Amino acid sequence: MKILVVGGGGREHALVWKIAQSPLVAKVWCAPGNPGIAQLAECVDIAADDLGGLLAFALEQDVDLTVVGPEAPLTLGIVDRFRAAGLTIFGPTQAAARLEGSKGFSKDLMAKYGIPTAAYRRFADRDEAVAYIRNQGAPIVVKADGLAAGKGVVVATSVEQAVAAVDEIMVAGVFGAAGAEVVIEEFMDGEEASFFVFTDGKNILPLASAQDHKRIFDGDQGPNTGGMGAYSPAPVVTPELHRKIIESIVRPTIDGMAREGCPYAGILYVGLMIAKGKARVVEYNARFGDPEAQPLLMRLKSDIVPVLLGCARGEMRQSELEWHDKAAVCVVMASGGYPGSYEKGFAISGLEEAAKIEDLFVFHAGTAAKDGQIVNSGGRVLGVTGLGRSVAEAIAKAYEGTALISWPGAQYRRDIGQKALNRNG
Repeated sequence: MKILVVGGGGREHALVWKIAQSPLVAKVWCAPGNPGIAQLAECVDIAADDLGGLLAFALEQDVDLTVVGPEAPLTLGIVDRFRAAGLTIFGPTQAAARLEGSKGFSKDLMAKYGIPTAAYRRFADRDEAVAYIRNQGAPIVVKADGLAAGKGVVVATSVEQAVAAVDEIMVAGVFGAAGAEVVIEEFMDGEEASFFVFTDGKNILPLASAQDHKRIFDGDQGPNTGGMGAYSPAPVVTPELHRKIIESIVRPTIDGMAREGCPYAGILYVGLMIAKGKARVVEYNARFGDPEAQPLLMRLKSDIVPVLLGCARGEMRQSELEWHDKAAVCVVMASGGYPGSYEKGFAISGLEEAAKIEDLFVFHAGTAAKDGQIVNSGGRVLGVTGLGRSVAEAIAKAYEGTALISWPGAQYRRDIGQKALNRNG
């Protein structure tokens, strides 16, 4: 088989790494890819949102399966374009990708089908949104309706902060058209977890549990990011809770989307808030999480390609996945200043030394090749991922890797996985 992976971040590096291991696969391309991916696949200089360029390439190369990593091409309708041309592609249609592309759409779906989530209101008018905030009080959550690269959410601890968030999103337009509407939600307390399932639109194949760390600083302090680290398994998701999540959240979501005339196929990521043994939905994503994909795919023992094909063709036959019994922890190394402005082009040292460590893999995200060196080119730069017989061992392995890698201004959290240790200890 010949496979094209769309994207160029850490999630896509993990997907390429896993897909390339399949005995079914003869050739892997990645568009646009990155220097880490280039060691495993042939990188093609086509942007992930250049749907016409990607389609032309897939037709020219007679690609057997295209796997879409990021959300932007999904919400732009890449799946519809490829299917219309007779190509097999993994991911939801443009209509189904609204689960991530519009928070208002997803909240309305949850309300209609009784899926547990925070109480909410949608606003297209700034003054109405502010009046609602003043009436509700704080803490309260303000979300840009559309895609904002994981940064369009403000958990406001004061009314003033919430009003400022509305003005930033709706008046200043920091997220462009994504902020034309806002969703304002009640604050949910608890512990977050990431829950993933493969689906062909009917059948559901759950993955192992994982937990992301959204905030930039230790102790979940500072602004939200695209994710500063993740681990799997997440002990907060007990076997009993796992069953309840499937029954009360995942199944009604998949069935609801089918009833709405936009069946959902691909991977569904449900961001959860867990409190007192009960889970409520924070948000949906229409693709693998990043960085959760890195530890999950490191732990996945099964061949991923038959699952991807089954979802893409609407005929997934597998009923369970096989997992390595080791835990995995991914620590994201980011550019200094992220999630705000940061400098690019610094040479990264220590990658070769880290590559020699057993049970450790460094996934590239925001990297580029320049003058024979690997340099930082994005906010989140590397996902240093370690395996261990326990979460504690996997944590130690990941940080053994980060200790070897550096560039000017590099930053990373020192407490990834601590919640699992606290829960187990």
